[in-house]
Amino acid sequence: MRKLREAEAKLATGASVPQVARDLGISEATFHRWRNRYGGMNPSETKRLKDLEKENIRLKKLVAEQALDIDLLKEVNRGNF
Repeated sequence: MRKLREAEAKLATGASVPQVARDLGISEATFHRWRNRYGGMNPSETKRLKDLEKENIRLKKLVAEQALDIDLLKEVNRGNF
């Protein structure tokens, strides 16, 4: 968010997107992706998004572990263990 705000300030002064991206050390595609994703967000919305992404990762790990447990139990039930 900080880099995006910095980039928006530079663009407001007349800098070009390629130059701003180069100054920030990112590609133009990254800049546009950030702008599309975070452009209209305030800091509290950004924090909420980060929290949701962390929760999503945690839940995906939990589901993966459960899937492994189910596969293991199926193998044991078949007598292949």
